[in-house]
Amino acid sequence: MTERESGRITSLSDAVSRLDPIELYGRVSGIKGLLIEIAGPIDVMPIGGRLDIEINEATRVPAEVIGIQQGQALAMPFGSVEGLRRGCRAFVRPRASGVTPDESWLGRVINGLGEPIDGKGPLGVGRTFMPFRADPPAAHARRRVGKPLQLGVRVLDTFLTSCRGQRMGIFAGSGVGKSVLLSMLARNADADVSVIGLIGERGREVQEFIQDDLGDEGLARSVVIVATSDEPALMRRQAAYLTLTVAEYFRDQDRDVLCMMDSVTRFAMAQREIGLANGEPPTTKGYTPTVFSELPRLLERAGPGIGEGTVTGLFTVLVDGDDHNEPVADAVRGILDGHIVMERAIAERGRYPAINVLKSVSRTMPASSDPEFWPVVQKARAALSTYGDMEELIRLGAYKVGSNPEVDESIKLFPLLDEFLRQGKKESTSMSDSYIRLAEIMAVP
Repeated sequence: MTERESGRITSLSDAVSRLDPIELYGRVSGIKGLLIEIAGPIDVMPIGGRLDIEINEATRVPAEVIGIQQGQALAMPFGSVEGLRRGCRAFVRPRASGVTPDESWLGRVINGLGEPIDGKGPLGVGRTFMPFRADPPAAHARRRVGKPLQLGVRVLDTFLTSCRGQRMGIFAGSGVGKSVLLSMLARNADADVSVIGLIGERGREVQEFIQDDLGDEGLARSVVIVATSDEPALMRRQAAYLTLTVAEYFRDQDRDVLCMMDSVTRFAMAQREIGLANGEPPTTKGYTPTVFSELPRLLERAGPGIGEGTVTGLFTVLVDGDDHNEPVADAVRGILDGHIVMERAIAERGRYPAINVLKSVSRTMPASSDPEFWPVVQKARAALSTYGDMEELIRLGAYKVGSNPEVDESIKLFPLLDEFLRQGKKESTSMSDSYIRLAEIMAVP
């Protein structure tokens, strides 16, 4: 027997051992919008438990228990409930829900339930069961963040240097270039594996992102999890959980994983829909209390593990009306290890990535920055700050050259720094080259 055949037999044996000997089910007793009431053995229907609701002999819709009320389980579906009626059987899955990833998942596009949607056949079945909703490693057992991670984007590698295992938020309004920045990071970052969660994305943009922005090279070392905006709230939330689950699997293989999610805001919106359907009271801007309890549970799963592997998290936040102090942005900013602010005004000037260096911060700096070039970075930030303070006067012609040496120097340096911060989506620069180029700019007499 070959090693490959032996592995298949072992995987089959593991799958058989997970089969349930007894099939338990309840019945649909009521339907209120997307909330389904289930009567039956609710003692085996825990919160977060999974059900398969039988619409007809050929169709079962997966659902999740989100509440218990008046002796009945309240569930929400992962798919369409067309044809659902009172009396339909709801089969209980007594085991914890999760997936069994393996190496063959690289280069694949899957949905929130871990099912392939790229037409490349079934996914491989690994030997390690990974639950969808895992707890982060214990705080006292986690290692500290590792060495600086080269992202291949000049502005991030120099002004916002990140470490392996760090978690950063990318805050921006719609149409400012978040998805393109993520594709640059997926192609250029010095990580072993990229796990990309597209949560609530427009269906039209998914193929564009995979084919044009990510490309074959980026996809080959990535796993892409997709839940489009038309899918039920439960599926969108599930895709976010699966993104972290897959990242944790590769982290436990002692890999350096770059986990990117676009966007955390749509995860929060999905949780809000679920909470409101479950009868939770709305709070600020309609967000329910569970939104602010689930956000840290999700985001804390990224970071260093207890072994050699790390999950470096980059989470986009779609700020409502370009308001960077709206509730979700404010909550996420307090959880993560830094924030990258993208501004519409910069994008309108045609500079991409449209990152405002002065409003962004990496909380591992200056320790993560090259000590030799740290004074250069400080000087460059100071020049950008000085120019920003005087920009209106300069553009109006109200500033007289020679009035202030620092302002005169910033006027000279700003076009060079602005060009340094500009980078095409298919352009990549190493961290060392970025530092050298910045040093050359700041040495201009």
